Amino acid sequence: MLNPAQTKSTASVGLFATCLVDLIRPNVGLSAARLLEDAGCTVDVPSRQSCCGQPAYNMGEADGARELARMTIQSFENYDYVVAPSGSCAGMLKLHYPALFADDPVWSKRAQAFSEKVFELVSFLTDVCNVRSVDAKLDCRATYHDACAGLRELGVRDQPRHLLASVKGLELLELKEPNSCCGFGGTFSVNYGDISNAIVEKKAADILSLDVDLLIGGDVGCLMNIEGKLRRQGQTTQVRHVAEVLAGQAGRISTRRAHNREKPA
Repeated sequence: MLNPAQTKSTASVGLFATCLVDLIRPNVGLSAARLLEDAGCTVDVPSRQSCCGQPAYNMGEADGARELARMTIQSFENYDYVVAPSGSCAGMLKLHYPALFADDPVWSKRAQAFSEKVFELVSFLTDVCNVRSVDAKLDCRATYHDACAGLRELGVRDQPRHLLASVKGLELLELKEPNSCCGFGGTFSVNYGDISNAIVEKKAADILSLDVDLLIGGDVGCLMNIEGKLRRQGQTTQVRHVAEVLAGQAGRISTRRAHNREKPA
């Protein structure tokens, strides 16, 4: 496997765009591709890719999940790396694909080889490509939400904060509970709506307590769920994926507050 830190110009990356990025926030995919190219990688987005299979897997539909996993592995096998702008999808590809094929000698080997080259976007930029800063500017106060899968399955925590610290004009404040769940959990929010709502209500209160202009996160599912709650509450706090901010593609962020106040205790 190639190491982009040494041979970045020859490292090929297959970008796993994810369903939600494709359908809800395509700008995240474009921003991810720009970041990867700026890091020296050649980027391709295989047209045959589809869902990672996580919804089926979580619902106990192992056969359906395996069918999607086979298609994904076949679509990305020829790349040096597979990168996803989502800790949730990357966790499925990296950790759960091998488990799906534990009883299949042939596909188990292919799934394991595939797993070893899968990375979440920001961790790939920092841990593999040795990116230490970005050329982006965003003048606002923001906070960061740690998505459950990225944090607990892949150890993505410090990497986005390190890169966000290099964004000119960005003041990043910490939530009281940055690693608490937002209540989305894919099908969990559908099957257990009342519990999901209670969880995201607590998350929204934590965000609003900081009086920030912007919420940043690494998973569109989490951001979509939190933004939905904020809008239902009549709040105008804006929401962006970390890739959009790091790539300088976050657009205009309305800042309703003076930035020279003291930070909340």
